[in-house]
Amino acid sequence: MVEFFIHNMAPIMFAALVIFLLLGYPVAFALAANGLIFGLIGIELGLFVPDFLQALPERVYGTMNNDVLLAIPFFTFMGLILERSGMAEDLLDTIGQLFGTVRGGVAYAVVFVGALLAATTGVVAASVISMGLISLPIMLRYGYDRRLATGIIAASGTLAQIIPPSLVLIVMADQLGRSVGDMYQGAFIPGVVLTLLYAGYVFVASMASPKMAPGLPPEAQTLNDPDGRARRLSLLVVTVIAGTAAYLVMQRSNVRNLADLVVLTMTLAVAIAFVLALLNKLLRLKLLSRMAEEVIFVMVPPLALVFLVLGTIFIGVATPTEGGAMGATGAVLLALFKRRLTFDLLRQATFSTAKLSAFVLFILLGARVFALTFYGVDGHKWVEELLVALPGGEIGFLLFVNFLVFVLGCFLDFFEIAFIIIPLLVPAVERLGIDLIWFGVILAINLQTSFLTPPFGFALFYLRSVAPRQAYRDRLTGKTTAPILTSQIYWGALPFILIQILMVAIVMLFPQMVLHYKSGHVELDEQQLEQQLQNLAPRLDQFAPPMDLGPPKFD
Repeated sequence: MVEFFIHNMAPIMFAALVIFLLLGYPVAFALAANGLIFGLIGIELGLFVPDFLQALPERVYGTMNNDVLLAIPFFTFMGLILERSGMAEDLLDTIGQLFGTVRGGVAYAVVFVGALLAATTGVVAASVISMGLISLPIMLRYGYDRRLATGIIAASGTLAQIIPPSLVLIVMADQLGRSVGDMYQGAFIPGVVLTLLYAGYVFVASMASPKMAPGLPPEAQTLNDPDGRARRLSLLVVTVIAGTAAYLVMQRSNVRNLADLVVLTMTLAVAIAFVLALLNKLLRLKLLSRMAEEVIFVMVPPLALVFLVLGTIFIGVATPTEGGAMGATGAVLLALFKRRLTFDLLRQATFSTAKLSAFVLFILLGARVFALTFYGVDGHKWVEELLVALPGGEIGFLLFVNFLVFVLGCFLDFFEIAFIIIPLLVPAVERLGIDLIWFGVILAINLQTSFLTPPFGFALFYLRSVAPRQAYRDRLTGKTTAPILTSQIYWGALPFILIQILMVAIVMLFPQMVLHYKSGHVELDEQQLEQQLQNLAPRLDQFAPPMDLGPPKFD
């Protein structure tokens, strides 16, 4: 029995962790206790010496000194300040008015604002709760299908997982030992494509069944000009002028990396559009409609903050931690400029940020304790051999790992999966020659499903907490509105789970969507470098003076 335990301690240790988690113990303490208990057992069985545990304090302090993880509280604080200062409400109202009578207009606005909130908050809870409180009553008021309404809100909120600056991408980069900036660049295009897939689903649903997503009635459009016309064409003209000018300017620059070029072009276009709208307002030119001005003035501040943060990170001016600090400062200044910054707002945002940061740190410390013992009994070698031996090579490995992560996502939070599972997969990934950034982005998209899959889909719970549980009387129409059922929320999330799985397949089939991040790197050809050094050696010998040491002398 003892021999069996010694030879199979790694799988037994992993199975014990699963049992602890299924029994409902807190993840951080389950990890730490599991590591310490099996560490003592390992010492008794002679698997490793007691001195092995002396590395534990160094690991704890190493985690606390990790500068990369500082980006988590900065981006969390930035998102909470923006969300609680009313930015989400302004965006949803304005963008909803922009789409107007278009079928599914409010749903398109939710997708667009969800992507924008993802790029500013990086926190799923903030996005889902904000859009649930603001847009869900509007959708119910105008007859949206309840499954489509709840599904699009929950799914758009999960875009905060994949669109930079995402907290899960920061954690993923830390666990994979790669640059956060590279992870952000790699995830940029998949995040945009996933947003377009969500919008595409709304388009198909609204075309197939117009009653599922009707447009806003004329009386609900409050941003029209005094003559009752919206004049959206003026906004299109400004967009084309600003976009063309920004593109021509960037074509003359030295920037060629795709992600850098897109972000900087959009930054410049937003600045040009804002200047044009400001001149129109100050000089009273009346070239823009009321809706065009409102859309520009509401969208520019958060977009400018997004591009300030991502732009400086992408072009290498700032690290993710420094970008997060700039974003947090910019969010406070933006709330102050809008006269919405209060002491209570700061207190709530600071408290929530500290709570989330402590949650992440404790899980990470527990994972460090578990990993110390697990690696000490060669658990990483057991996992590596198990995964590398899977049939199908690289494809078989990716399919199995994605299936495993998808199943675990039904029961665990993405932080827990990232800290427990990812470190165990890295050796096998490196041995198979898979790019770690590409692998990390695939898993990040997969981890989005953990927010939508029952029974523990957190986005579903967030939406359930703000969705009406009882019938209520609408304050505008005076009609009685039926409550939202939990089953409707679950069924509404199902199509978007399938879309996320489709996105995983797309990234696997078209890896260049992620691997473009390498275009800005300097690649060294080792053979060519060695040949150049050999050619240079005779020239260096010309300048080296001869050294005559004479005959050896012996004392």
